[in-house]
Amino acid sequence: MPDFFIGTDILSVPRICKILKSKNKNRFKTKIFTKKEIEYCDNKPQPMIHYAGRFAAKEAIKKAFLSSEIISNIPLHSIEIINEEGGNPLVNIHSNSIDLSTCKVSISHTEEFAVAFAFLTLS
Repeated sequence: MPDFFIGTDILSVPRICKILKSKNKNRFKTKIFTKKEIEYCDNKPQPMIHYAGRFAAKEAIKKAFLSSEIISNIPLHSIEIINEEGGNPLVNIHSNSIDLSTCKVSISHTEEFAVAFAFLTLS
């Protein structure tokens, strides 16, 4: 019988906007996001909400993994959120220490908030 774990996160889009307008924006981007994620977000009309949504998704996924107790930490940069052709977010984990069975994520955002919900199945 598989085990199920969830994680959720919500954050303020203006908070991410402030970071991305600061002198440390490039350091923040490269520490948290992969090249594919940066390219995806930067090519959107409102990049800030997409960065916020992906950041919330990474935090939700991290919480789901931590609650499973199969790991004690995972860097956010090791979690990659890309989009399938239909636009659905797809989770890629770049870590040799994690055997990923299934991790799904849902992301939603407005101009004020980004929220994400992660569902992890381990067998």
